[in-house]
Amino acid sequence: MENKKQFYKMVFALVAPMTVQNLINIGVTSADVIMLGKVSETVLSACSLAGQVYFVLSLIFFGLTSGAAVLTAQYWGRKDMRSIETVFGISMDIALGVSLLFTLAAWIMPRQLMLLFTTEEAVIVEGIRYMRLVACSYTLAGMTMVYLNIMRSMEQVHIGTLVYGLSFLLNVILNAVFIFGLLGCPAMGIQGAALGTVCARMLELAIIFIYNKKYNRVLKFHLRYLPIKNRLLLGDFFRYAVPVTLNELVWGTGMAVITAIIGHMGQAAVAANSVAQVSRQLATVVAFGIAGATSIILGKTLGEGKKELAKVYAKRLLRIAFGMGLCGVCVILAVSPIARHFLNLSDQAKEYLQQMMYIMSYFVLCQSIGGTLIMGIFRSGGDTRIGLLVDVVAMWGFSITTGFLAAFVFHAPVPVVYLFLVSDEVIKLPFTYRRYRSMKWLRNITRD
Repeated sequence: MENKKQFYKMVFALVAPMTVQNLINIGVTSADVIMLGKVSETVLSACSLAGQVYFVLSLIFFGLTSGAAVLTAQYWGRKDMRSIETVFGISMDIALGVSLLFTLAAWIMPRQLMLLFTTEEAVIVEGIRYMRLVACSYTLAGMTMVYLNIMRSMEQVHIGTLVYGLSFLLNVILNAVFIFGLLGCPAMGIQGAALGTVCARMLELAIIFIYNKKYNRVLKFHLRYLPIKNRLLLGDFFRYAVPVTLNELVWGTGMAVITAIIGHMGQAAVAANSVAQVSRQLATVVAFGIAGATSIILGKTLGEGKKELAKVYAKRLLRIAFGMGLCGVCVILAVSPIARHFLNLSDQAKEYLQQMMYIMSYFVLCQSIGGTLIMGIFRSGGDTRIGLLVDVVAMWGFSITTGFLAAFVFHAPVPVVYLFLVSDEVIKLPFTYRRYRSMKWLRNITRD
């Protein structure tokens, strides 16, 4: 009984701040949707579509740091700080390089990027105005995400809550000022949302710099970590991080393709999908906190060599994920009428939104369970390829293919297309659960 109490106390200590961080990140997106939704449906759609570029980039960051955390969490269990420093440096090197490439692409070819998602000229023009300015935040966001996620893998989760909390407050305030022209500033519309985001990212990095220099007692980041010195660890990094990064890219690119398919079905469908996606994020905020906590707890436990205890912990965490998934269903159903009432959407968009939210309700339950399995349990033991495999088959092989055919070959109604496009989480669940039962994920991957 005492062991269970300690376990749930440990879970809560990790899940609570991580959930707050996820909620804050969603709040940033929600603020853009709500404020720009008050301006016009065109700028709301433009912001949503232009934001897909950063969405894909953030998934690379997330995949990179999640792959790194496979190693750092287990080395944290062994208290091997030198190995963690090496993984830290490798992650930062790659994040800086990738973010610079995305920044250049957004500056040089924004129209071509927007054309991937929509052909409506009014949306493209507004999207270019947003993308070129918000691209200034890409490198800042990459450095922040790498730092905070490596810290999180060592159970240092509260700094992330502080950073993202202050960033969110600044972003909301500046969004209101810049978008609507408050306090004597000119009304900048969609560019105001981009400028608010850039300022918020600058604040995040400033807080991290101060924390790293003055308050971090666990692992301070130094520039000397950047040159790669340990070739064995570099090999391990790519062995575990590359499949995770590819997994996130496959999933993220798939989500971008889904957005592009919906983007070619009209502004009403795009606006409704924008709101539905924010609602999905809100409904799964605790579930993703559990998935993150699972990877840390099981990774550390496996690094300590306690495999039997890791089995017990995994079973408990999966039960918690199921319960949070049911709560997510309730959130989706509760948010639907509120969103339709308060947002300035056309009647067609409101009708689409209602139907999308019903479909989304079963999606969030399956995503809660699947996310804990793939991002938490499997990755904690270095079993990083299974997620890539099931996403390629379920998302690309079925849901995107059938959704594309439904939209452009059979010209099915928007809700039917949407039903196919979000079916992957249901399809892959039996396969991921079978993998969990096989216990092939239960491995200590550290080096002596």
